[in-house]
Amino acid sequence: MSDIATHSQLSALIRHRRSIKPVDMDAMRVVGRALLTQVLEDATWAPTHGLTEPWKFIVHQGAARQRLAETMQRVYRETTPGHEFREDKMKKMSENPLLAPVVIACVMERRGGAKIPELEEIEAVACALQNLQLSATAAGLGCYWSSPPLLGTREFADWLQIGAEDRCLGLIYLGWPRAGLNWPKSVRKPVESKTQWCDD
Repeated sequence: MSDIATHSQLSALIRHRRSIKPVDMDAMRVVGRALLTQVLEDATWAPTHGLTEPWKFIVHQGAARQRLAETMQRVYRETTPGHEFREDKMKKMSENPLLAPVVIACVMERRGGAKIPELEEIEAVACALQNLQLSATAAGLGCYWSSPPLLGTREFADWLQIGAEDRCLGLIYLGWPRAGLNWPKSVRKPVESKTQWCDD
């Protein structure tokens, strides 16, 4: 049991995890396949009602990131109403996938039929993505979970080749922090302000 983190170590890891944006990653430093596989394997140990394991990870590396960037630009252009369209957002979509060495499209695949509510399958994938981020943080990697509205379009789902009931719940940008990056700090409101105790 000596290789299992203590409660205090786990607590420290959870509090250390931060969103590291693609611009703060080293695009030229490769994330090895063995490490990436371990991080994804850790993700799969999330709670899952009925053991449906509704997660699917579509990993984009190398030239595939350019295809992802081009697709995001096209779908954003085709599906965004004129009054909501922003040139700076489209530009970011063309840049971000190339700033991170790995971009993972994280999909909820419906496998439980009518027995398992869709919400529970979405929650299971969200738990898997928290596992993924904690595992990546423990390995020294930076992680950023992005969920632009275009991920919910049929056009993007068709490009990913996922089913009609499946959903892309986010893009995880993954990479080594660039040299000299000061790890971001954050705060949370006291848990007492969010807790109601029912003892009687």
